[in-house]
This record gives sequence, structure tokens and C-alpha cells, in this order.
Amino acid sequence: MAHDVLSTLGEALKQSETLDYDQAWSMPKSYYTDPEVLALEREHLFGKEWICIGRSQEVSKPGDFMTFQLCDEPLVAIRGDDDKIRVLSNVCRHRGALLAEGSGHAKRLVCPYHHWSYDRDGKLAAAPKMGAHKSFVSAECRLPEFACEEWHGFLFTNLSDSPPPLAPRLAGLSALIKNYHMEEMQLRYVADEVWHTNWKCLIENFMEGYHLSPLHKTTLHLVNPTKLCSHFPAGEGYFGYNAGYSPDLPRPAEGHPALSHAEATNCVMFAVPPGLVSGCGGDYSSFICVQPESTDRVRAKLGLIFYGDSWKQPAVDHAVDLFNATMAEDKTVLVDLMRGMASKHHARGPLAPADFEGPVLDFYRFYSRGMKEVLATHGQ
Repeated sequence: MAHDVLSTLGEALKQSETLDYDQAWSMPKSYYTDPEVLALEREHLFGKEWICIGRSQEVSKPGDFMTFQLCDEPLVAIRGDDDKIRVLSNVCRHRGALLAEGSGHAKRLVCPYHHWSYDRDGKLAAAPKMGAHKSFVSAECRLPEFACEEWHGFLFTNLSDSPPPLAPRLAGLSALIKNYHMEEMQLRYVADEVWHTNWKCLIENFMEGYHLSPLHKTTLHLVNPTKLCSHFPAGEGYFGYNAGYSPDLPRPAEGHPALSHAEATNCVMFAVPPGLVSGCGGDYSSFICVQPESTDRVRAKLGLIFYGDSWKQPAVDHAVDLFNATMAEDKTVLVDLMRGMASKHHARGPLAPADFEGPVLDFYRFYSRGMKEVLATHGQ
């Protein structure tokens, strides 16, 4: 039965590659609910693609660190004395204890179990009472290091050995958002949450404007109504749409001086799949870092970043309240969506035109490029 499910899903993904936006249909429910599909995603998407872990500002000074887990790998991002951010294994080379928890500042990473310690570049600094060990060479011991890239202030890592660089895949997106200068925006709000939905449902929801006015009629509709949404062409490693700001609601800040009027009155909603979605606005921007934990459980790191130093706390609080109210509405619908998908009567539905649900089809196409052969092999 599992092979039939994977084969059917593979066929649906193959169709998505050639269908026009006005002919597209949603995926079968196995795309969201099958544990075998999730296991393959964790191995072949989250285990091989560039994954956003947050903002580089979160480790702004030498010694600043933050811990996280990607698939089954406990990791720590730490800024070194050379000002370089490294993503290191958060597992002691002695007996496997975790070195650090949460985030903070440290001169060294010290294992709480036996006090082995590591410099900020991952080299072993001390291993108490191990000098007499005849086959252990402490100078050769260091924490495994993983690829790390900073892009417009976002921090990415990759579990693969020697992955191709991220930035060239996002050149088209960089051109779209360069005048917003997200790398200069300051993180003023961050929260870690667990949503009881499939990770792809969260991304699809964030990346389509079809629901903005119906679902968020007293919140986001007032800012970015559905009628002002427009699709833009996807690239190899990104997709998205433009969410115009309502002219009836003046923006509290202008953003970077390089912004044109058209850019200042538009929010670039973009995804760098599989793990980042963002709403890039001139005055402030939102983002969510996404990691699946089960078919109906996803860990989400949500944040808001603000341009300029003129923001007063009440204005920041208002933006946070709007964001949280919108996310709460989304979360309620997405939890119920998983209940709906459990129905034996659930069936694929037609997608709305490109300006409204085009990014959902773009996501399917990205997913198909990374997973089609894997699903075909396991579906035989």
C-alpha cells in the first residue's frame, strides 16, 4: 500500500511540473499525512538543502551562541574570535553529552558531564586527566563543522558535505529585495512555537494571498488585502508573490532611502524552501524558520525585524500584536486542516489563479525537483 501511495504522489508531482497555473490542482493527502513521505523529506530535503536557522544578529558578538536541532543533529551556531559564525556539532567528542543549551555567551563550550571544553572555533581546549591516554591525540580532536552562509542577515546551514553555495541560487530573489536592505534590519521579536500541522501546510499558507481577506478580515486584510496580491516568477531556490499595502493604511515608517515608491508600498512575500518564509517590507519584515517534527507537528521560529533606529516601543508592540493575531488565525485553520485531511472523503482541489495561489504550485515544483526520483525509487 505504501508503494502505491508514493507512486500516486510521484505522478501528481510530475504533473505539477508541466501544468499551467490555471490548470493546477492540490496534492493528494499522502503528501501531508504519510510518515514515510516525512522520513524521506527529512533525509533528502532537510538533510541536504540549505536550512535557515535564524538571524545572524542572534550571535552578534564573539562568544555568542545559539543551539538548535536539525533533523537528528544537535548543533550550535557560535561566533568565533575571528568574527566568523560557525555551525558546530553540539555533541561532546568524549561520551556524547550535549555541550550547550538555549542561547547565550561563552568563552568556551564546556561539556557539563566531564568538563571537556572547546574553543569558539571547535578545537578541543581541555580534556581533564586525559594526558596519559596512549592513543588519544588531543590536538587532533575538534567538533565537526557544517557549512554556514549568511544571506541578507539570515543564517543558513547545510548538513551535506561540501554543498554548492546558496547565494547563486537566490540571485534573482536578491535583486528583488536588495533595496529593502534586510541585512540592516534589527531583530526586535522572536518566538519558538510548535504548530500541530504539517510543515508544508504552514509554508503554503504563508505563501499564498488567497486567504488574506477571507481569513484575516479584521487583521491582515486591512494591511495586505487579497486584491493587491500579484505573483512573480519562481527561481531555482525561491518562489513568492507581492502583497501590496492598502493605500488606506499609512505605513508607520518609510524604510531604506533606496526604495522606490512601488517598493515601499509592497511587501515581497518569499520562500527559500524548505525551511524559510518571509514577508519583506520596507519598514519591517517577518519571517518563520520551519522544521518538521512529525506529519502533524512542526517547530516554527517566528520573528520580526525592523529598519532604522526611529522605532518607538509602542509601534513595535503594535506590529508584534498584529503578527501574533494573524499567526493565531492561521494556526487555528491549519490545525483543523489536518483534521479535514484525515477524512476518507478528502480529495484534491483546484488551485486559484497565479496571483493568489501560484506560489503553492511553485512549491510543488521545487519539491518535485528534490523528491521525484526518491519517491519513484521507494514507490517501486
